[in-house]
This record gives sequence, structure tokens and C-alpha cells, in this order.
Amino acid sequence: MGQALVIPIWGSYYWVQPGDSLWSIGQRFGVNYLTLAQMNGINPNQSLMIGQRLFIPPAPKTEAEIMAYLEPRGTSVSEVLLNQAREAGPYLTYLALFSYEVRRDGTLKPPPIQGIPALVDETNTSLAMVITNLEEFQFSGELARDILQSVAVQDLLFDNIIAEANRLGSVKDIHFDFEHIPGDQREAYIKFLQRAVERMHAAGFTVSAALAPKTRADQPGEWYVAHDYKAIGEVVDFVLLMTYEWGYSAGPPMAVSPIGPVENVVRYATSVIPSNKVMLGQNLYGYDWTLPFVPGGAYAEALSPQRAIEIAKRYNTVIQYDNIAQAPFFNYVDEQGRSHIVWFEDARSIQAKIDLVKRNKLRGIGYWKLGLPFPQNWLLIGSNFDVVKK
Repeated sequence: MGQALVIPIWGSYYWVQPGDSLWSIGQRFGVNYLTLAQMNGINPNQSLMIGQRLFIPPAPKTEAEIMAYLEPRGTSVSEVLLNQAREAGPYLTYLALFSYEVRRDGTLKPPPIQGIPALVDETNTSLAMVITNLEEFQFSGELARDILQSVAVQDLLFDNIIAEANRLGSVKDIHFDFEHIPGDQREAYIKFLQRAVERMHAAGFTVSAALAPKTRADQPGEWYVAHDYKAIGEVVDFVLLMTYEWGYSAGPPMAVSPIGPVENVVRYATSVIPSNKVMLGQNLYGYDWTLPFVPGGAYAEALSPQRAIEIAKRYNTVIQYDNIAQAPFFNYVDEQGRSHIVWFEDARSIQAKIDLVKRNKLRGIGYWKLGLPFPQNWLLIGSNFDVVKK
């Protein structure tokens, strides 16, 4: 009970409220009032009756670029992961291959790629090479420092990126996801991206960068200080805001991407970066916390929206919806008598983020990450956007 369903329909209905006019309703839904009158067979000059039902034709779709990260683990790409990417492919501009780890000498540690080049050709999708400062499964500030302080290492790194991109053949974007950069490397990172853009543009590739979710320029914290929104936004072709992980595995239970905090990040980002260069980050997962939450205790379990619904059914619990966070959640008690709370995503929460993208005329959406089934999301992408294909 409480599960959200996506029902494909053409257009929608609206019931007239006190104070409404054809003009105000048209403004609300982005439809000319004369079109509304014609579609509903009424005189555009007549008054509306409260409670009168009006058919609202669908608004024209807007173009958007959609990116989804793909993170193969181990030594090969699983068939399950490939199938997830294949299902999402028609709705993607970029399949972002996570990740090419930078080594301190400027070489790259590549991820498994078996089957991926053929898949992007099959789905008319482009690859984005995700370049990270990951080392031993952690973002390394010292690794970032070594790269940012050596022009010679950067030159070798850029050579290796271009060679790999050309070898793959389907790459359109080079996506830098450098995180946990020391604060004193802020200017060095900007210069690094400037040099990267010069080299990648000359080789025929765009450049993008992932940014930690900031709400002001001087936001403190080791994940934020080196990400200068304004300067980076001026340098690269587009940015992806990592607007998720308010609720995270080691933290207290809450929505992963509550609409209020997400909107605050978008508001700041678009105040210093053109909106058509801003891509909203969105999670394709939720978390299951065992209660009571104890700081430093057991981590919450990540789960897909489909898995969350299965758990709610199994324990016969009602899925509730938090209208402030714009996110679904539910509680249950397992066989061992332990209480749980699950926060996840559904069609309502995703549509709230899509509406945010459209209101702010953002470039599109970037998803972390494929491999967690959420078919309703792709239906909503198809009904709201004309996805740009490169």
C-alpha cells in the first residue's frame, strides 16, 4: 500500500479552483489559453465554473542531456549490469564509465569494459570517460596534489586519456571526478582543468566536472573548498552537481536527496554558472537503516527502489510520502524483531527533481548509478524530455 505507479497517458485533467481563469490555468501549465479553450470546446471569453474539468494537453518536451554512471566491479562487466545499461541506453546521452583511476606517474588504471563499446553503439549512446583520483577505493587528496603540482605528469595523463578515448571510439566527453582535494590546491585544480580543456577540445572531446553540493562560495569542509563553482563553470563545458547523499550509509536516516537541500544547491550553482551548463545529480538507490541509529554503528544497506517495494510488500507495511523532502519511506520490523526505516526514490520523488530541472532550465540529469533497477525513472525521462543523442 502506498506504492506509486506510473500510468502512461496523453495529457492530464484539471478541476477549476476559485479564482481560476483560462489565462491563469494556461500560465500554470505552459499552454496558451486559446488552445485550452479550443481543446475543451468552450468560449475563451466565458467564465469558468468551480469544479469544472478541463483537459490539459501535454506541454512540449524540452531537450535534455542524460548521463548515467556505470561502475563495473572486479575483472569483468556482469551481464546484469550490461542489461541494466541496455535498458537505460535509449534514455541516455552519456554512459559514464566509472572509473579511470589516475596513477601518480600519469598513467591510468582502467575499469573493465567488456561489452560496453558494442552496447553504446547498439543504443546510440556516447561514452564519457570518468577520470578520478581514487586510490585503494578512496578519493586521495595526496594523489590529487601530486597530479596537480606536476605539469609533466599532467601532460602524460592527457596523452593517455586521449589515446584511450580514441581506442574506445565512442567517447564524446572526458568527465573529471576529483574529490577530497586539499584546500590549498583550489587554484591548481582550476589550472589543471584549463589545461585539460585545451588538450581535450583540440582532440575533439568535451570536458565536464563533478562538483560537491555547495550552497555558497566559502562553504567549509574538506569535500567542498577546492570546488570553485564559478571558476570551474567558466572553464569546462558542463558540470554535474552531486546532489545526493544527505541520507547516507553511515549517517542518520533521512531522504538521500531531499528536494529542499537539492534546490538550495541548484539555486547557488545557477547564480554563478549558466543553467545550460548545469546537470543535476540524482541517486538511483535508497537506504535501509536498522534502528535505533547509532553513530559509528552498522551501516545502512543500499537498495534499489524495486527492492524497497519488495520489502514493503513482504512485511505488509504502508509506504508513506514525505511532502517536505518529496521522498517515500516506510518502517518495518524484521524476523529478529529489529526495527527498520527505509528511504528510497519513486516516481513522485523523481518527477519532483525533473520539475526542478525544467523550472531552472538545467542541462539535464546525471544518475549515480546503473545496476539498481528503477524502470519507472526511465519512463518519466521519456515522457518529460527529448533526450539529446550525440
